[in-house]
Amino acid sequence: MVLLRRVIGDALRARRQGQHRTLREVSSAANVSLGYLSEIERGQKEPSSELLAAICDALGARLSELLREVSDTVALAEQMPGVLVPVTDEPVAAGTVRKATNRGVHQVSSDGSVAVQVRQDSPLKATLRSTRVRPADRDVVCAA
Repeated sequence: MVLLRRVIGDALRARRQGQHRTLREVSSAANVSLGYLSEIERGQKEPSSELLAAICDALGARLSELLREVSDTVALAEQMPGVLVPVTDEPVAAGTVRKATNRGVHQVSSDGSVAVQVRQDSPLKATLRSTRVRPADRDVVCAA
C-alpha cells in the first residue's frame, strides 16, 4: 500500500525544488515551522487540510492541482501488482512491464497522462517514481 502522506510530501517537495526555493522560504510564507514542513515533505507527518492549503498557497499552486497529482499517482500505483510487497513471478497487469535488474525489480505502468515506475529493492523497501507525460509537469519520487 502506498502511504498517502509520502506521496503528498514528495509532490510538495518536487514543486518546491522545481521553483528552486528553500524549506525556509516556503515555511516562512506558509507560516509553518521549518522542521514541521521538512517532516511533511519526508512523509513523516500528515498535514491538515488547512496546512496543506497554506503550503500550496506559499508555493503558488492550487490545492486541487496537488491533490489531482497525488490522486493520479496513487491510482496508478494501486493497479500495479507487488507494490510494497515481496515480488514473485506472478503475471502482471496489462500495460505493466516488469524487469529484473541488479538493483531490484522494476515495474512500469502508464495510463497516458502519468507513468509510474516501481523499483522493489527488497521485500520491505520500494521506490515509486511518478512522471507526468506532459513536459511541463514535474516528477514525483516516493521511497518506502
